[in-house]
Amino acid sequence: MRSRQHGVTLMELLTVIVVLGILASIAVPSYRNYLIRAQRTEATTALLNLQAAQEKFYLQNNAYTDNVTDAPPAGLGLLATTERGFYAIDVELGADGQSYEATATPVAGAGQADDSKCTGFSVTDAGKRGATGPGGLEQCWR
Repeated sequence: MRSRQHGVTLMELLTVIVVLGILASIAVPSYRNYLIRAQRTEATTALLNLQAAQEKFYLQNNAYTDNVTDAPPAGLGLLATTERGFYAIDVELGADGQSYEATATPVAGAGQADDSKCTGFSVTDAGKRGATGPGGLEQCWR
């Protein structure tokens, strides 16, 4: 009497591979979009930290500064990029040094350059928040 061997046939194996391929083609882009949305908070957090540092600098010097990286009292003592390097931080002063606009723009090749909805963030000395891109202020600063 011949015993029948049990196992997985080639057709069953190919079916499993196709199903896994379909699931991966759906899951990977969704996860990437989630990461892009989550990493936007890095820009907003850095701008809010810069805003607090600017107010402290203003109290001590009666003017704002565009020197982000130098240690106090010459500058703010912050990084020129966000914590994980996804955004570059820049400050543009008003003509009299009594106002500023800080911006965070994605660094090329750092991952957030793929964010098509929120291409930049800004905050002013008056606390006015801004965002560039089709996502708008509501979607980008949430």
